[in-house]
Amino acid sequence: MTRAFSGIRWSKKSGSEWLFLDRTATRPMQFGLHLSRKCCQRLNLSRLSLGGVLLFLGTQFALAQPGGSDAAAQYAEAGQQALAAGQYATAQQSFEKLAKLEPRIAEVHATLGLIYFKQREYDAAVREIHAAQKLKPGLPKLDSLLGMSLAEEGQIKDALPGLEKGFKQTADGEVRRMCGLQLLRVYTGLERNADAVETAVALNKFYPDDPEILYHTSRIYGNYTYLMMEKLRDKAPDSVWMLQASGEAHESEKQYDASIQDFKHVLVLEPRRPGIHFRIGRVYLRRFQENHKDADRDLAAEQFRAELTIDAQNGNALYELAQLDHDSGKLEDARKEFEALVAAQPDFEQACVGLASVLVDSDMANLAVPHLKHAVELDPNDEVAWYRLSQTLRATGDREGQKQAMDTFRRVHASEQNRLVRAGVRLPSGEVTPQQLGKGEQPDAAQP
Repeated sequence: MTRAFSGIRWSKKSGSEWLFLDRTATRPMQFGLHLSRKCCQRLNLSRLSLGGVLLFLGTQFALAQPGGSDAAAQYAEAGQQALAAGQYATAQQSFEKLAKLEPRIAEVHATLGLIYFKQREYDAAVREIHAAQKLKPGLPKLDSLLGMSLAEEGQIKDALPGLEKGFKQTADGEVRRMCGLQLLRVYTGLERNADAVETAVALNKFYPDDPEILYHTSRIYGNYTYLMMEKLRDKAPDSVWMLQASGEAHESEKQYDASIQDFKHVLVLEPRRPGIHFRIGRVYLRRFQENHKDADRDLAAEQFRAELTIDAQNGNALYELAQLDHDSGKLEDARKEFEALVAAQPDFEQACVGLASVLVDSDMANLAVPHLKHAVELDPNDEVAWYRLSQTLRATGDREGQKQAMDTFRRVHASEQNRLVRAGVRLPSGEVTPQQLGKGEQPDAAQP
């Protein structure tokens, strides 16, 4: 049995377990978002350690001592020892027996509820949590556990209040994390996509390096982008905005001819629309970088110049023209163009690096140093700027400065490479062609 909502499907599988499935795309244009038809991995919501049970519910839950028989005390002790050893099935048996002997102790039902949650027996977890709340309404964190259990049961409307309380009000980082992950599912299932995005932003703020958080929040952002693009297609299929989105999507898929056609169609509707000639130039430039056909490079320059007839202050177009001249060996033209651009936009970091590179190639290393120092102030994570600063300082005889810059380069480079390896992707180039290390400027070739 499958429940369909906008953006996701909830599929019933193996008893009461609900799995979070992707939306299956039905249109050929995905705007760069290729959503898988396969089921994604479950949220890892029951990763509590020993301590997980006690830390989640509060030690008073598991440590509450029944005041009845010796048998009850033995079951309580055996259950706590099993919890400490992570033997949840054994703990479950002990606490079930204890609950029969001491049915009026709320903490026993609460602890048993969390054990059932750990064992993915969500119906039983809900039952025990309700029993605990009835006996002692003030027990902490039970609302959160109830919300997560109901969410796992697919009862997303009923789950929402407890999850929101656990995410927004608790100071317990692990409870907040688990409630936040479940909220992503619940908000999307309720078609409250903006709330899902807001929760994803908050999760990224609280847990910036958590891989599971990064995985699920990226899917939320992708899904929201897809929905907005679908809405744009439905509301304004022939608008310049739809054509521009289509051109960007084709460019991301390396369908360069289709991308150029989309952008040129925009110019048919609005001949002097700012930024479009620049986007066409970028497409030609990307194709030149792949195919190395001079005609594409020349067409790119033509489009950048056309952009300047519409917006003479377009720094991106000025940058690309200066970089093309540098790459073609026209150092004097490139220097003048970069100098004018940096004078007009002194905080254009890539232009500062570009100008410095031209100055170094023109045997003006002393003049390049201030621009590179300003570049690393603007972007301390630009490994190209750090490397070139190191080499430029070396050329000017500043050995101590060269060593410090090289040490920073190696640290930034290692961090960047590790991040890319973990993510399994390469970073996009952004709005302009980034400065890059040449073949002789690779880390292995760097001099100490």
